[in-house]
Amino acid sequence: MKKVKITQIRSAINRPQRQKLTLEALGIKKLNKPKEHVLTPQVAGMIEKVKHLLKVEEI
Repeated sequence: MKKVKITQIRSAINRPQRQKLTLEALGIKKLNKPKEHVLTPQVAGMIEKVKHLLKVEEI
């Protein structure tokens, strides 16, 4: 299975509540703190919704 490293690079301030909840569901709590996930269709969909706030790298 592919793994990805997700890092939040832009603030969630002044973003819709749905985007904030998506970041929370991904386990992202602070800027520039990476989180690793297995790339499932569910995770890929969440990344797609907030891709403008994230940096995604394959591992």
